[in-house]
Amino acid sequence: MTDELIFKSVAELATLLETGKITSVALVQAFIARTQAVDGRVKAFTSRDEANTLALARVSDERRAQGQARGALDGIPVGFKDVIAVDGQPLTCSSKMLANYVSPYDATVTEKLKAAGAIPWGRLNMDEFAMGSSTENSAFGATCNPWDLSRVPGGSSGGSAAAVAAGEAPVSLGSDTGGSIRQPAALCGIVGLKPTYGLVSRYGLAAFASSLDQIGTFAHTVEDAAIVLGAIAGHDSRDSTSFETTLPDYRAELKKRTGPWRLGVPKEFFGEGLDPEINASVRQAVDFYRKSGCEIREVSMPFTSEYAVAAYYIIATAECSSNLARYDGVRYGHRSKDATNAIDLYFKSRAEGFGEEVKRRIILGTYVLSSGYYDAYYLRAQKVRSLIRDEFMRVFQDCDALLSPTTPTAAFKIGEKAADPLSMYLSDIYTIGVNLAGLPGISIPCGFTTGKLPIGLQIIGQPFREADLLAIAHRYEQAHEWHTKHPDL
Repeated sequence: MTDELIFKSVAELATLLETGKITSVALVQAFIARTQAVDGRVKAFTSRDEANTLALARVSDERRAQGQARGALDGIPVGFKDVIAVDGQPLTCSSKMLANYVSPYDATVTEKLKAAGAIPWGRLNMDEFAMGSSTENSAFGATCNPWDLSRVPGGSSGGSAAAVAAGEAPVSLGSDTGGSIRQPAALCGIVGLKPTYGLVSRYGLAAFASSLDQIGTFAHTVEDAAIVLGAIAGHDSRDSTSFETTLPDYRAELKKRTGPWRLGVPKEFFGEGLDPEINASVRQAVDFYRKSGCEIREVSMPFTSEYAVAAYYIIATAECSSNLARYDGVRYGHRSKDATNAIDLYFKSRAEGFGEEVKRRIILGTYVLSSGYYDAYYLRAQKVRSLIRDEFMRVFQDCDALLSPTTPTAAFKIGEKAADPLSMYLSDIYTIGVNLAGLPGISIPCGFTTGKLPIGLQIIGQPFREADLLAIAHRYEQAHEWHTKHPDL
């Protein structure tokens, strides 16, 4: 029964639970068995509490037996990127700095998923403090891509993507600061949704760059992403950036919104540096939409293509420098045993607790915020950010959404870019602009390379128009079988 369950969608599992063909306990046992069998090679999880997960599954079954099931997510195990708070579980951000920290509270998204009956199922590996594009920058070691264990799963939410792709969890949560959901989703051949900034509460999300961070979803299907988004979206007074807006039934809207749509194709996203196989697969996806009756328009986005990466790595590192100043060796987190005074404690605790990539970004951020450089770098980057958002809004006057590659290449070898940070940063070249503009974006599978590595199609939507974004993605998914392919582990 295990093999029959592990790659089913949440929608399919919900039907099996509702009809009594399986129990939540049996479902959880299937994922426990699968994880025990493959995670030694994939290394998606940093910690799991199997006993508690099974206990919650029994509670779900009891609730269902009494006719009190809470919906499609009741009894479904959900993996959490180790940057999202779950009461009583580790919250390490894959860093030595927080190696022994246990969260004393739930994030808002955790509260909402628990209220929907979902079951927290372990902590998932990531680049330390969400800083990276490969999940190699982790105190727990690198996560491997289930399609090729010698390659990266992407980052920073690589563990969240790998767990779903490998059949270790039916769905998971991650965070996306510059592409950290969409890029690993593309490299692992699954669906990755980054909502509009402010649609999903960031309360309980350990901050990297507060104006860019957004919690989102990994899933096997667009419908599953819609189900989870429906559970976690909504205003939260505990998050000052949370936005009050009317929430549609995202799952129901998949069938109601049928197009045709006006879809833009940014010509600059198909230039130098894009792998020819990815170019061909994405072009075929564009042709599919054209043949489906959609109006395809070539658009130009020079500011985004030219300046997004530079602006991002100034703004993100500046916010990182500010946010991570709280890890001082005094209140919580790693505390150096060799310190002899307060200043020594601060320096040694941070030197010992943070990894190299985190230190690099803190140093860069401190530099751009320093006296004499603030105007030259940070202020200018913020002005460029405004121009990038304006550019998106301009093209959206004539387009409902945009189509592009998610990544310039397929999954690269572990260690291949470790010594070249700039090359690593360019892995997010097509996704970063979406975060700077605060827009929603989704990556869906759209093919494979000749080396049998997944390729992702990115669809970029208008602010708070997730219902349209999901419907557009669903149209392509339902006409193809890419999402039904799974790695052989």
